[in-house]
Amino acid sequence: MDRRSFVKRSCLGSAALFLDHFGTSPSYSEDLIPQAPPIHVNEPQSTSISPLRMPGLYPGRVIEIADERSIVANRVSQPTIRQMLDQAMRELTGEKAVRESWAKFIQPRDIVGIKINPSGAPACCSSPEIVREIVAAVQSVGVPARNIVVYDRYAYEMDIGSYQVLVPSGVRVVGVQQDKLDASGYDPNIYCEANFFGEWETRSYMAGIVATGVTKIINVPTMKDHSASGVTGCLKNLGYGTFNNVHRSHRTPFSFTDPLIGVMCSVEPLRSKAVLHIMDGTRMVWHGGPLTQNQDFIHQAGVMLVGTDPVAMDTIELEKIEAKRSAEGAPSVWSRDPNSLTQDGTEFYQDAAKNLFYRQPHHIAAAGKLGLGISDLKQIDRRILRIRG
Repeated sequence: MDRRSFVKRSCLGSAALFLDHFGTSPSYSEDLIPQAPPIHVNEPQSTSISPLRMPGLYPGRVIEIADERSIVANRVSQPTIRQMLDQAMRELTGEKAVRESWAKFIQPRDIVGIKINPSGAPACCSSPEIVREIVAAVQSVGVPARNIVVYDRYAYEMDIGSYQVLVPSGVRVVGVQQDKLDASGYDPNIYCEANFFGEWETRSYMAGIVATGVTKIINVPTMKDHSASGVTGCLKNLGYGTFNNVHRSHRTPFSFTDPLIGVMCSVEPLRSKAVLHIMDGTRMVWHGGPLTQNQDFIHQAGVMLVGTDPVAMDTIELEKIEAKRSAEGAPSVWSRDPNSLTQDGTEFYQDAAKNLFYRQPHHIAAAGKLGLGISDLKQIDRRILRIRG
């Protein structure tokens, strides 16, 4: 018998909750985007607040580390990744020893989930080289391989990325669902409920592996633009990678990824378990995300972002993708030009001036309003490290 107690809370739609953010960009039009409906959340009744819950131990702090040797000819160098990750973790925590840096987040008794992003494999997904280094670091603080789980929602996407044969022996690789209609891996008691477009199923349920399977989560998103949410980073990889039935939040040309992404990330126990975020920017998708295989839109950036604040990290990611799009002559992800819209996926994947939706990069600031982190660039403690070859 499930003895957990649950609480239901409601979040108003984006226009009511986040009205002040519509001025974020001059390209953004409040009038163009319909107001999101109320979102009802059913979550466990929390008895204590974890000090590690998002935005974590270091709100607003983002370590941005780059090394041009980290990716050469589209090959990621694991020794270079190890050096980058070690230096970033020491800078984040202020610890001299790498092991002590990891011990701030992980204890030997933990069952650690490593939430990857296999979407877009094989062209751009969470690099196995980074995943292997995270596994080694978690093991260094005393967690056995059998208590480490590399996971994502879709098993078939993990199969494309071949993670089963690319992670260390003994580490479990888990896909929450085998196909888009498989709901067996989700907790029926933890959900977000909203009716966006008159869909028949209005609930999105939390993955069981997050609800009860792991005690800590290390989030490993990739640095990508996204046709509906503007970018996909820490927040979207966690929210839309934890709950099912999320495609219903966007129907051309409109997207309710704002506010749904932030609301999902605020749901317990996800918020408390996601203690560290390591964004893979070795490859940066600046158009066609999240699924593009077009190498013309994949920049070998050689960058990694590390922190505990997903909002601050995604704010930096958004700035970097916007800068790359501008340099390439592509429109801003904030653009609301109806002439840019297309319903032809092939055209979208070939033309950086086209998009499928009115994008919602505003979901990052909205998540900040929910207390998940800091979205004001002026308040972000951004520490840029360059490693020379």
